[in-house]
Amino acid sequence: MSTSPAPGWRSYANGRMLAVLVLGFSSGLPLFILLYLLQAWLAKSGLNVKALGLFALVQFPYIWKFLWAPLMDRYRILGLGRRRGWMALTQVALFFSIGGMGMLDPLTQIGLIAAAAGGVAFLSASQDIVIDAYRREILSDNEQGLGAAVIVNAYKVAGMVPGALSLILADRMPWQPVFWITAAFMLPGLVCTLLIREPTVYGSPPKTMREAIILPFQEFIARDGWRNAMWILAFVLLYKIGDSMATALATKFYLDLGFSMTQIGLAANTTGFWASLAGGVVGGVWMLKLGINRGLWVFGALQAIAILGFAWLAQVGPNTMLLSAVIGFEAFASLGLGAAAFVAFLSRTTDPRYTATQYALFSSLSAVPRTLINASVGFLVAELGWFSFFIVCFFLAFPAMMMLPKIAPWRSANGTNIP
Repeated sequence: MSTSPAPGWRSYANGRMLAVLVLGFSSGLPLFILLYLLQAWLAKSGLNVKALGLFALVQFPYIWKFLWAPLMDRYRILGLGRRRGWMALTQVALFFSIGGMGMLDPLTQIGLIAAAAGGVAFLSASQDIVIDAYRREILSDNEQGLGAAVIVNAYKVAGMVPGALSLILADRMPWQPVFWITAAFMLPGLVCTLLIREPTVYGSPPKTMREAIILPFQEFIARDGWRNAMWILAFVLLYKIGDSMATALATKFYLDLGFSMTQIGLAANTTGFWASLAGGVVGGVWMLKLGINRGLWVFGALQAIAILGFAWLAQVGPNTMLLSAVIGFEAFASLGLGAAAFVAFLSRTTDPRYTATQYALFSSLSAVPRTLINASVGFLVAELGWFSFFIVCFFLAFPAMMMLPKIAPWRSANGTNIP
């Protein structure tokens, strides 16, 4: 890949960053539909907290997406290239899948809804594979930190649609048009996909499926050995586990405290939106001075502290100002600062010759808490209550932090130092 001068604020304004911004929005929208809109729809239909927790299992494709990622490194489709072809296909399919899911009846077709949600998750995970690969390939190494901040912000902007706008609309109209309106927000990403150019090919792309499957894993293991690889994989799995579990049933938590969907949409998520935007920008700029390694230390500590805010809210009850403050700080620290450093770390760890497969492996591991472990959240809440549950989540943030001296030593701003 080409090396460019250290990026400044102007890097946010170039065409490549703009494409990353729009595609990041398209990437985040389906996930937040599953986390927010689907959860609110089913909760208002009477589904209990244990069943809602089990619905996290429909997100299994986010864990296993590395299995079909080699297809996207190997094949070009629709005459648009390796990256644009797959993006266009998944974006069109997501539009119809999201809108169609809302036409089902949660009282009599819960099995079909689970299947439809699983289909949306599969298409969303597939779109993530190719968008992550595009971002890694279109940006120089020096721009990865700022690019991570841009995509983190775009992700949160996408969350505002199902997390705020759609919830407000659901108080005023039937669920079916709400889902189609939400699905329509996939279309800007499709337009962007059709307008952008394919990234420059780095090295020699896989010529066979065997190469597409074997070479990315072979390179990752051979880079610094098995020990280094296992430390990286364990860190990726654990870095955001506490925060992910704490927010898994956030909408249900707010509803249980007595907030209306409009209050959640306006007070909580709107505050979180602006806070996460600020966190993403601050994180990207701060990492220019701190470096990715130190960003993981500082931002990781802040996202752990943010979990305690939910425990505080559970004790105080339905206070709208406190709700906004807690959600705002969590969004700033985790969805902004922490996510920017984490995405930059994943991008840096990826070899640009095998971007789709390697990044899919790393992001698949990071999705394990949200998908598999979060399925137990409903049972933990039922047994422990919300306050004790959030305390458990706080302590779960520490194993990854204890790995930082090996994974991202403070004295090395951007390198690794695993003995």
